[in-house]
Amino acid sequence: MTDSPPPPGAGPRLRVLAAMSGGVDSAVAAARAAEAGHEVTGVHLALSANPQSFRTGARGCCTIEDSRDARRAADVIGIPFYVWDLAERFRAEVVDDFIAEYREGRTPNPCLRCNEKIKFAALLDKALALGFDAVCTGHYASVVRGADGRRELHRSADLSKDQSYVLGVLDDRQLAHAMFPLGDTRTTKDEIRAEAERRGLAVARKPDSHDICFIADGDTQGFLAGHLGSAEGDILDQDGRKVGTHQGAHGFTIGQRRGLRIGHPASDGKPRYVLDISPVSNTVTVGPAEALDIVALTAIRPRWCGTPPAGPGAYTAQLRAHGAETPVTAEAEGDELRVRFARPVRGVAPGQAIVLYDGTRVVGSATIAGTERAVVTTADRQAG
Repeated sequence: MTDSPPPPGAGPRLRVLAAMSGGVDSAVAAARAAEAGHEVTGVHLALSANPQSFRTGARGCCTIEDSRDARRAADVIGIPFYVWDLAERFRAEVVDDFIAEYREGRTPNPCLRCNEKIKFAALLDKALALGFDAVCTGHYASVVRGADGRRELHRSADLSKDQSYVLGVLDDRQLAHAMFPLGDTRTTKDEIRAEAERRGLAVARKPDSHDICFIADGDTQGFLAGHLGSAEGDILDQDGRKVGTHQGAHGFTIGQRRGLRIGHPASDGKPRYVLDISPVSNTVTVGPAEALDIVALTAIRPRWCGTPPAGPGAYTAQLRAHGAETPVTAEAEGDELRVRFARPVRGVAPGQAIVLYDGTRVVGSATIAGTERAVVTTADRQAG
């Protein structure tokens, strides 16, 4: 077993564990890895003790029917297939973490957490223990060898499908054993589906999964209320005046506009947005859009996709899975990352991930802990 396996289609034949979700992307990725000459074994991750509680059809990626679709795809490709039960680990590392973050007034990204703790930690550790060289997934991203010989994570060749943001949590060791066969070619999703049809894969026309797989009906607020309960609290304006009530601060996110149910309009008639969430006082502060402008932030628990940056540097940053890049300067100091934006950005919430890029290369990621606003609000002054 090598410490740094070569990319797909190059070098020696590798033992590859293909994570097969039951969707078209992971099926085509497994097929490409097998076609490249690698010894591929398919595995579907059972992430729920009660799969019926997860979404069905196009709405999720963890259902019984997904497991069956993955098995049928493996049979067509002609590779061994297994189902691995990681439900307990998934519950502890992803679902419980999601609930705990909202309890503290933060907005987590469970897909990043799943990639970090499940697909490229629990799964990879088990794969390496069994003698596999790499884990293959259907993510749209690229792993290349840099000038210093180390592995680098880059954006997908097709930027419209790039998923490097949700992979920004991967470290050196994980990248050394990661394989993304879909990330190196400019192939549209229609072309991926056409390729799946040519290969005889029944998932060719299966709709893509969306949203959060462990919330059965897509009602995130209802899910959180069921775990965290309901508790009436106040909705305040920037001056601390009560403008409405809510049934739990955990039901809101920074930047939210809809669903505030404020009884009367703002004095200027403009829409109001969620500016702050205080789980301690169970209050939500709202205000105008311009009060959402963020000029800097502090993030914690940085994870570097290679060598950590030395000193301050100029990068671009992405704040959401499908968000645009924005120029920043950033500097790592121990377990903190300090970032300043070249121009204000909006809708930044503690708990979200910020991912830094140097061109197409992913430098690393960190979890947003605090922000600096362009406009100082009453809540800011009270917090300070």
